[in-house]
Amino acid sequence: MIIADQALKFYIKLNFFAGEEHRVIGNWFKLHFVENEGMAWGWKFGGGFGKIFLTMFRLVAVIWGSFLLRDFIRKKYHTGFIFCAALIYAGALGNLLDSMFYGLIFDNSDFFRGNVAHLFPAAGGYAKFLHGRVVDMLYFPIITDAHYPSWIPYFGGKYFEFFEPVFNIADASISTGVIALLVFQNKFLHKHQEHTEVVAVPTESVEDNKELN
Repeated sequence: MIIADQALKFYIKLNFFAGEEHRVIGNWFKLHFVENEGMAWGWKFGGGFGKIFLTMFRLVAVIWGSFLLRDFIRKKYHTGFIFCAALIYAGALGNLLDSMFYGLIFDNSDFFRGNVAHLFPAAGGYAKFLHGRVVDMLYFPIITDAHYPSWIPYFGGKYFEFFEPVFNIADASISTGVIALLVFQNKFLHKHQEHTEVVAVPTESVEDNKELN
């Protein structure tokens, strides 16, 4: 997942200028190159200070997630649960790499001149360490040129598009992992509890036998 995410981001950075768009399947699946300084799905937070905070938060989350994922595997959690946790971890790491290093290894994509970025430019990158922008490119405008019905409060008559956000593979990985955990949480946790009880029973039986003897 991480390799696919980074490979696509490198391809977009080195072949698309900012804002460039190409159709992949009809009008509902496009590659549309944008960069964002904030969270997943293009959300932003607090300017320059917020950028550093978010990058450091991602770094701490990934380090903590490494130990947490190892613990899940050691304790033999449900395979589906571990897989979902791995998806979330991989997505967080994918976007963390953008934030930490992309500002150092790429220069700017020039929208007005139509220039693409260069890898390891002689003049240096476009930003300092921890100030890189996350690369987004997946765009699914399934419903366009639509408007909310006039009877809907506040939104009535306003332009509507589904699906509007531009995202990347890392964002999709995080979202898939979170949604799957929410949908199947009872199954994952129930299976883990059953496994814990089965492992505990023989241990208690051995202690009881020792006391009888």
